[in-house]
Amino acid sequence: MGANLSKALGRLFGNKEMRLLMLGLDAAGKTTILYKLKLNQSVTTIPTVGFNVETVTYKNVKFNVWDVGGQDKIRPLWRHYYTGTQGLVFVVDSQDRERIDEAKQELHRILSDREMKECLLLVFANKQDLPGAMPPSEVTEKLGLHRMRDRSWYVHPSCATTGEGLFEGLQWLSQNVKKRQP
Repeated sequence: MGANLSKALGRLFGNKEMRLLMLGLDAAGKTTILYKLKLNQSVTTIPTVGFNVETVTYKNVKFNVWDVGGQDKIRPLWRHYYTGTQGLVFVVDSQDRERIDEAKQELHRILSDREMKECLLLVFANKQDLPGAMPPSEVTEKLGLHRMRDRSWYVHPSCATTGEGLFEGLQWLSQNVKKRQP
């Protein structure tokens, strides 16, 4: 009952909650992004086997962020995290041109699942600080996002280690989740 009262008061006073699922290929920077948002620190990470979950509050929106490992052996398990997801944060290593097609295939596979039909899509074109990183326009093209007509999506440049671009992505999510909620 206390949780329901808390949610009702939150809606009354403008607080929102949003369940985010952060996915992407291994070594894209998902866990680094999560802890930069949560702790405002760059942390040393190891490949995620399983998941990390943290709550990040930004401008009256409480983001419950699920960061799931991206190794190819773990990807079949992603679908178990889809239920209730309101926003997909798909992280791309912008310097990894060799695997951008693989990232595209995984992204479209995720979005084709009926559980993900209604969710917003934020793509972080990560590692923009590295030489040869693809700009967001190229990431957009390579991921085939312009062909998505029935989904709200946004691609934003980011650098997980410095935090550059991360809160702008949350800003887009918070504005768009507010449009969808009564």
